[in-house]
Amino acid sequence: MKQLFLLAAVICFGMAILKFYSARMNRSGPSSGTQAAEKRWAAITAEQAKERLEANPDVILLDVRTQEEYDGGHIPGAVCFPNEDIQPELPLPFEKDAEVLVYCRSGRRSAEAAEKLADMGYTNVADFGGIQNWPYETTTD
Repeated sequence: MKQLFLLAAVICFGMAILKFYSARMNRSGPSSGTQAAEKRWAAITAEQAKERLEANPDVILLDVRTQEEYDGGHIPGAVCFPNEDIQPELPLPFEKDAEVLVYCRSGRRSAEAAEKLADMGYTNVADFGGIQNWPYETTTD
């Protein structure tokens, strides 16, 4: 009788493990509607952003930090447009298909801003995270 009980316990435990891993895989797989399937903007590195800026002078470099943060130091050529000010009812002064590179201090606000811009119909948006990971020149001009 003990062996039968032990066998049933092992089977139940095994099924619980399978269910756990199955649920975990479904949560991260494409069939569950993950963010990867919905993401309409690119996440790039600071190095890739630098290459794009050098290759195309028409790239819009959007600093989505506050004006005070921007004044304390920013990437040359960046335009300050705080994340909080990006609103669907307020059109931005550039075309919907313009190449837009977005950054903030650490990457959280730039990801939010990239998402908002994509929601507003901007089709060529890339987020390269935070200025704290920018190994190149910055300015206070």
